[in-house]
Amino acid sequence: MQVKADPDTVLFPGDRICSTKDFLPGSGTFVADGVVYASVIGNKHISSPPIPTSPAQDGQQPVISVTRNKGRPTIPDVGHTVIGRVTRIRPQEAVVDITVVNGTPCAEGFQGIIRKQDIRAAEKDKVQVYRCFRPGDIISAEVVSMGDSKSHFLSTSSNDLGVIFATSIAGYTMVPISWEQMMCPVTKAKEYRKCAKPL
Repeated sequence: MQVKADPDTVLFPGDRICSTKDFLPGSGTFVADGVVYASVIGNKHISSPPIPTSPAQDGQQPVISVTRNKGRPTIPDVGHTVIGRVTRIRPQEAVVDITVVNGTPCAEGFQGIIRKQDIRAAEKDKVQVYRCFRPGDIISAEVVSMGDSKSHFLSTSSNDLGVIFATSIAGYTMVPISWEQMMCPVTKAKEYRKCAKPL
């Protein structure tokens, strides 16, 4: 069985990969409404179907899977762009589990802190953390300084940084509609976020 890897593309839980008409779902994926989605953070791998040994096996589809990078782990440093999941919200900061550094899955156990003053560039005194991030959001941020060995201070003040994936209260993937709001495509309810690159 031949396996083709795509090391340059990092997938996140909920990312749409392909249709089940083209590929069979493998490890690290799930299927909803005939579409294969990523269920873990990692790289896409395509396994060609085995050589058929009977007529029943002829025409089998290749298998697509998402696997974590098992190479040398990447460690976040100042200036790196990171992606992570918001785990806690406090009045003065948001806490993030860092999962990707400069496009490469990183070693587990690194934590990021986005301080209130580092969320956006303008009107910092009016920022309310809970109106910018919610637990479970996937965010893109820049490492601006180092804390202790496992903690890093992050910033989302640049226009291209902020929330890149979030689910609504109803459980649907939201779409950005402005720099500070996202909308549920099903219920049309709007929620506040500090969005990255809204359309």
